Amino acid sequence: MRLLFATSEVFPLIKTGGLADISGALPTALFAAGLDIRIVLPAYRGILAKCQSPHLLGSLSVFADIRCDIYQTVLPGTHVPLLLIDYPPLYDREGGPYHHPQHGDWEDNPLRFGLLSKVTALLALPNALQDWQPDIVHCNDWQTGLIPYYLRQLGSTAKSVFSIHNLAFQGNFHADWRYRLTLDEQDFKPEGYEFYGHVSFMKAGLYFADALSTVSPTYAREIQTDQFGFGFQGLLQHRSADLTGILNGIDTHVWNPATDSYLPVHYHIQKLSAKKEVKHALQTELGLTPNAHTPLLGVVSRLTYQKGLDMLAAIAHELLEQDCQLVVLGSGEQALEQRFQSLMQQYPGQVSVTIGYHEPLSHRIMAGADIFVMPSRFEPCGLNQLYGLRYGTIPVVANTGGLADSIQGGEITADGRMPTTMTGFIMPQHNPWTLLVTLRQALTVFANSGQWQQLQKQAMQQDVSWETRTKRYLALYQQLL
Repeated sequence: MRLLFATSEVFPLIKTGGLADISGALPTALFAAGLDIRIVLPAYRGILAKCQSPHLLGSLSVFADIRCDIYQTVLPGTHVPLLLIDYPPLYDREGGPYHHPQHGDWEDNPLRFGLLSKVTALLALPNALQDWQPDIVHCNDWQTGLIPYYLRQLGSTAKSVFSIHNLAFQGNFHADWRYRLTLDEQDFKPEGYEFYGHVSFMKAGLYFADALSTVSPTYAREIQTDQFGFGFQGLLQHRSADLTGILNGIDTHVWNPATDSYLPVHYHIQKLSAKKEVKHALQTELGLTPNAHTPLLGVVSRLTYQKGLDMLAAIAHELLEQDCQLVVLGSGEQALEQRFQSLMQQYPGQVSVTIGYHEPLSHRIMAGADIFVMPSRFEPCGLNQLYGLRYGTIPVVANTGGLADSIQGGEITADGRMPTTMTGFIMPQHNPWTLLVTLRQALTVFANSGQWQQLQKQAMQQDVSWETRTKRYLALYQQLL
């Protein structure tokens, strides 16, 4: 079986969030399982220089006036073949893959990701630059949503899987883009790529793909409801037989407290005492008062309403007055950034806030914190709670999406017995008071070192690897052939 995996970001080359981690780890696991796989990615600024000896396969003519070069290399740190789409006018620029450094989304994003989609579809045709043709094209989120449409338009025999990582981001653009992107006028309708008068990349993927997947079983059910469907619930209900929810895994080689190069000290399930040394180093690094007995709460996240961190900001005073510490890494809504920065000013030595993203620091927070806080209002899968399990940093999560699928709560009995399945704490409702109550439950267990260590070990014993998940994807691909 031959698979072409299309994505707009992949770790370690370019990352804005969990999609990059998945796009690096899942293909690597599929490759290890024996699948003949290629990843295709835009050659953003600096990416070719990060890769080992990229060689030019050839060039493709796209949209009449664009001719782009296709380079082949391997994903750094792996043996997975990587195809890079080199077109400097669209990809060689400062800023992120989706955003201008100062002015929000790139105005030509429809063309930038329309090009990614069209090139991927062209690569699925016979004799397209190389003697290799995929049986399956795996598309990821709206940036690749036009691929299933172009595959049909071009008459490709390849089957398509479209994975929904977050339905809230849809790639909806002005209707006039259909001409520039060579989309057929007859398909600009509800039974096509049209969505409330716009060209919708997400709609195209949902409508034209042969199979749909999303990143947790609970999220697969949630997106068929009015609350989480973002206008697509009717279409997803119609296609429910084609929709599969597969819980994400993580790269357990990258995320491993026993070998993590970003940590000052390594630890594992039989050497949990060393985790306290990582905590001490993190407290020192971030200007917090070093104290092994002070509960340290960690947040690594986009600072947005979706992530529920306004609820944490609302009740943080209650926790900090109880001598907790809080470390926050992330960026997002300015008002929320300012609320956390204000807490840092009010509670020196107790609160650290780093605005932005810093991969090494994210690892040290995951290892050094005692509790990882993730009160998302919706969460398709989430990866950080899986990192928390791996590192023995106990997740406190909302009861939604992949959080509900990956974390097991439980009640500790009056005589101190803990359910052997318990791996974290789950908020039953979405409000600040419930978050506070749930965090206090976690703090009560933290105060009992024996119970806490048992909970840490139960968390660290969970299988969060991609190896088991790859079997589900392989079965999904096989069903299409």
